[in-house]
Amino acid sequence: MTSNPTTDNGCTLCDLPIEGSDVVLDGEPFCCVGCRDVYEVLGDVENVDVKDVRSTRARTDEDDHDNEPHPDHETTFLEVDGMYCTTCEAFIESVATATEGVSNASSSYVTDTVRIDHDPDAVSVDDLKAEISGLGYRAFDRKDAFSRRRADNWEVGRIAVGVLMGMAVMMQYLVIIYPTYFGGLFYDERTMRFFEETLASSLATPFYIIIFALTTIILRVTGKPILQGAYVAVRTRTPNMDLLVAIAAVSAYLYSTLSIAVGNAHIYYDVTVAIIVIVSVGGYYESTLKREALDRLSDLTIVQVDDARRVLDDGETVETPVEHLEAGDRVLVRGGERIPIDGAVVDGEATVDEAVVTGESLPVTKRSGDVVVGGSLAADGAITVEVGEDATSTLDRLSALVWDLQSSSHGIQRLADRLATIFVPLVLVLATVVTAVYLATGNGLASALLVGLTVLIVSCPCALGLATPLAVAAGIRDALQRSIVVFDDSVFERIRNADTVIFDKTGTLTTGDMTVLETDLEADLLEQAALLEGRSAHPIGEAIAAVRPAADGGRLEGVGAGSVKDDGVTADSSTRDTTEVEAGGDRVGSFENHRNGVSGIVDGKEVLVGHPNLFAARGWEVHEELADRIVESRDTGRVPVAVGREGRAEGMVVVGDELRTGWEETVTAIDDAGADVVVLTGDDPRAGKRFREHSAVDRVFAGVPPEGKAETVERLGATGVAVMVGDGTNDAPALAASDLGIALGGGTAMAADAADVALVNDDIASVETVFDLARATDRRVKGNIGWAFCYNGIAIPLAVTGLLNPLFAAIAMATSSLLVVTNSSRSLLTE
Repeated sequence: MTSNPTTDNGCTLCDLPIEGSDVVLDGEPFCCVGCRDVYEVLGDVENVDVKDVRSTRARTDEDDHDNEPHPDHETTFLEVDGMYCTTCEAFIESVATATEGVSNASSSYVTDTVRIDHDPDAVSVDDLKAEISGLGYRAFDRKDAFSRRRADNWEVGRIAVGVLMGMAVMMQYLVIIYPTYFGGLFYDERTMRFFEETLASSLATPFYIIIFALTTIILRVTGKPILQGAYVAVRTRTPNMDLLVAIAAVSAYLYSTLSIAVGNAHIYYDVTVAIIVIVSVGGYYESTLKREALDRLSDLTIVQVDDARRVLDDGETVETPVEHLEAGDRVLVRGGERIPIDGAVVDGEATVDEAVVTGESLPVTKRSGDVVVGGSLAADGAITVEVGEDATSTLDRLSALVWDLQSSSHGIQRLADRLATIFVPLVLVLATVVTAVYLATGNGLASALLVGLTVLIVSCPCALGLATPLAVAAGIRDALQRSIVVFDDSVFERIRNADTVIFDKTGTLTTGDMTVLETDLEADLLEQAALLEGRSAHPIGEAIAAVRPAADGGRLEGVGAGSVKDDGVTADSSTRDTTEVEAGGDRVGSFENHRNGVSGIVDGKEVLVGHPNLFAARGWEVHEELADRIVESRDTGRVPVAVGREGRAEGMVVVGDELRTGWEETVTAIDDAGADVVVLTGDDPRAGKRFREHSAVDRVFAGVPPEGKAETVERLGATGVAVMVGDGTNDAPALAASDLGIALGGGTAMAADAADVALVNDDIASVETVFDLARATDRRVKGNIGWAFCYNGIAIPLAVTGLLNPLFAAIAMATSSLLVVTNSSRSLLTE
């Protein structure tokens, strides 16, 4: 996401509509105070080219496509099995866009997904699947579990074919062929002569045919991804490791086949088998660990709404798919249901929790004329919503934004692949020149070809090709052992030293659950308030209702550092005591739900719980000291609730979401490491006061909408590496826009899909571990690549001088690969 120009109807920062907003800075309009504050602090970054500064996240062809589909076109997302390298992205996009009826295509190797904007009348989804599958890939709907399982089974099957048939081939080499190469090391002279004569006679024809057939199957089946990667590299003119691996394997295969045809007993099918199986097993090991983490793009979020209850002219309702709603339609939303689409309330009143979309932790009351956003939850009450002009859901727009930001970056650009652009052509030229020199110096064609083949085999980058994926797999493995899930293996390449670490507030630095933080009430009054709120569906009421009498009569537990005037109650934020509410049913004589509180008769006395305005409206007394403490508490970003009996307020209950344990240690450690710490929230600015006063926090941006969060992350990342830590759906665009997104495990599925890393244990202290693992993996990758180049530096000169034959070249190659595998199997971090 890049900076949006100022328009007559859009926010200067995030381009959201500004109708009804009068927030202006230097003549520029903004949708909210949060966007204004971000622009005021980071506006000077606007002219910085984000694509140039953060090249690890930017596409080289980012400007080639317009993300806005044609009005008559629809967008289809397909999962693509068989995308084994970054060159596959450009290849699939080029073929898809050349298809009639397709206006745009964007693929992502990281998420194994392609997005296609197309005219449904000109080209169907089935046609698109067939077009992509015809390239050698397998395309299917992201929700098609059967196709996903079939793709997984195929991968297991082709690896099994390679291993089992490879064992059959190598067994014959060990028993029959290798003894003839190594003279009398294994057999006596008579036995050796028998093998040599047999291999040179027509009796060996069936033997050669069997080895040829088995090797052909291994090359075509197990080696298919490698051959496909090489084909794509040729088509896109982008040399990669697959190309050099394929050339070495195919060259040994063709040389051996030609040798059989001309009656030469020296065949090197074992080289082909070793190359294909070693590289394929290494790649499968990496992909297996990645699949253990998560199926990276399932449904974008668990809270999207598929159907709506449309209100007909006669007042009846009918279930209607959300995509069939049009501007002006009216939909009925009842308590406990999610609002399916953006619009305005035309009837009814409800308390709406918008946290999943806006990040605002406090529910708001919506009544006729108020705007509501799709994806938010109607906690209580019932409202009728008139569909907005665009007939879209804010949640759906966020989903699209997540994809745009994710797919705006190619998949992992492995160091090995970057080196391949130089290494592959160099090896090919070297092998050709060596063959030509040997021919020019009077050597026979077979001898010259054998030396050239040896150069190709010894240069085959099995060790180089395994260096990165196995080190990455080790990082994923060690992360899983620490309850850290890595979705995107490019984390270990992209992250070096973070310049800015941005924390979402609600649900990240805080628990995100509304709880009673403090109270100054007598125990019996607090219990009566809890019984009364037990009949309310409001989130704040539920927090108060969770307070119950302590079994041991001890002091109030689970509540913040407020003063408690009496003993005998416990606040449990995780479990609402419905048993106590039911048991107290006889104690509640009456109950009335108000817009900003509740009232009723409890134990024969009238009890009022709610906003001070409710007390004023009912004519109840609120003494000055209590009113001042309520204002003071509200200024900290918490929610003070007045509680009284018999016409007079006696105290208050303060509700809010608690700070996570260990948050201070985490931000302090990051600050000590030299990174700037930024807190970003959609909450009221007063909610950020506690963070603004912390010495380790450099900046706090409050009241920022989701689109504004993504733009803020872009601007913060324009001058360095930006890391975003969040948990909710509203954080997903910001997570995707960052150089590295970290989602806490308690967050939504959409946040996890947008992030590169998820902390399953929901422990914010694991953020430090993520950076430690990333840096350790980076060191391991460089160590593996260093060894691989050291091997090539020794082996290639020996091959050029003719001191190695293909067999010893294959042994040397296998040994180097084994060393890389062994090095990668070691733990990255010492406990």
